[in-house]
Amino acid sequence: MRRFFPRTLRSQLTAGLVALLALACLAVGVTTALALEGFLVRRLDQQLSAAAGRFAVSLEHEARPDADNRPDTRGQSDGTFGARLLRGIPTQAAVVRQQTDAAVPLTADDRRALAGLPADGTGHSVRLSALGRYRVNAVAGDDGDVLVTGLPLHPVEETVHRLEAVEAAVFGGALVITGVLGALWVRLSLRPLRRVTTTASRVAELPLASGEVAMPAPVPVADARTEVGQVGTALNRMLGHVGSALERRHASEERLRHFAADASHELRTPVANVRGHAELALRHKGPVPGEVRRSLDRIQAESERMSRLVDDLLLLARIDAGRALEREPVDLTRLVLDATDDARAAGPGHRWQLDLPETAVTTTGDEHRLQQAIGNLLANARTHTPAGTAVTVRLAAGDRGTLLTVEDDGPGIPEELQPEVFGRFVRADHSRSRAAGGTGLGLAIVQAVVTAHGGRIDLTSRPGRTAVTVTLPDRAPRTADRPRPRPTGRGRDRTAPAPPRPAPRTLEVSPRAREAGPGGEEGSC
Repeated sequence: MRRFFPRTLRSQLTAGLVALLALACLAVGVTTALALEGFLVRRLDQQLSAAAGRFAVSLEHEARPDADNRPDTRGQSDGTFGARLLRGIPTQAAVVRQQTDAAVPLTADDRRALAGLPADGTGHSVRLSALGRYRVNAVAGDDGDVLVTGLPLHPVEETVHRLEAVEAAVFGGALVITGVLGALWVRLSLRPLRRVTTTASRVAELPLASGEVAMPAPVPVADARTEVGQVGTALNRMLGHVGSALERRHASEERLRHFAADASHELRTPVANVRGHAELALRHKGPVPGEVRRSLDRIQAESERMSRLVDDLLLLARIDAGRALEREPVDLTRLVLDATDDARAAGPGHRWQLDLPETAVTTTGDEHRLQQAIGNLLANARTHTPAGTAVTVRLAAGDRGTLLTVEDDGPGIPEELQPEVFGRFVRADHSRSRAAGGTGLGLAIVQAVVTAHGGRIDLTSRPGRTAVTVTLPDRAPRTADRPRPRPTGRGRDRTAPAPPRPAPRTLEVSPRAREAGPGGEEGSC
């Protein structure tokens, strides 16, 4: 039932208008029909009173009338009914047909109906089986009998039915015309409200989370005293407040972005100097106290970590500033192979597995940034899981784009940390803490790079399975018929044809998932 109920304000107003008009038409139709029927029935009562029972009086004569005592039908209209009741029992009943009387057969119900008439000379409605509905009155006769005279109600009913048909046609047309004109009028009246809803919908579709936001123009308000005008005025005021807040937020983001970029740029030189001096001091051939050497080692380690942090901040600042990325064909299969080989070398305690298609997968983008993103995903899986964890890298080309999945069977990411795991400087709990002391920007860089390429990144995690899926749009033709290099042994096949790219190198890997153990056994990448 709710499915057929109008939902929009315009349809509800139109339906309400038509419903009210239909009720008004129904009330008028019923009232006029009842009034006309009452008027015509009163006219019949007047005719019955004027007839004074002349036809019924003639029925008081003998049961076998002759020329002298035949019932008087003069001046009686066709259909006039007359009956004589003696001691409550009808003895005679006749009806005028073409100025002659005709006997009327009475059923038991007819006799009871006639016997129940009060002899008060007023009109009453009865139904006779052979004649239909009649308006009759009963008067007392001279011989102690009761004389009944009646006129048919058929002309009254026919007139009332004709009126009802005319009213139905007229009211039906009026409802149709009113519905059409009412819908147009409501549509015209609600145009200001439609402009309000259009503006509100445009605001709802705006990405308000970050970046500069272009707010839509204010809603034109013709009359602020109307309800729609008040809504439009309130919406314009709210849009003004939201626009001011967004402008201040964007200005703050710009200042913070410029500060991060400037600070990162300025810190690169002193950090490099600190690293250089620490390395130079460690190369001193003379005797160096052990405490000094440990301090120099710590200075060198921390300066290297700060250097990575500065580089990561500078990269994020450049991506946030909308720095254009390179757009060229990128062999994702080769990037995955290289990144997995580097991850195996850095984490020999993990079991690295590959699940790649038979043909090379390419996309359009910045090769260096994509390589950095893939490397960060593998480094994240390596540093946040214990030794012996199996890490599987899957690459698949589908109709909706290219899917890159990095999955591990480690302890998982805490549920409360998952919504913000791609944020900047987000640290996991102890179960996934960085033993090596990372910058906390690895996954943030992955998300920034993927977003800059028009893709998206999804995370699902529970104890025993954590999967990060990167979806990249397919905007470059794939080399569908060029198979990947086949393995010829434990090392790499340097003779395989390389794609047209500076300093190419191709790694050998089996067509499907092969495990690369910590010792570099057969099938490793």
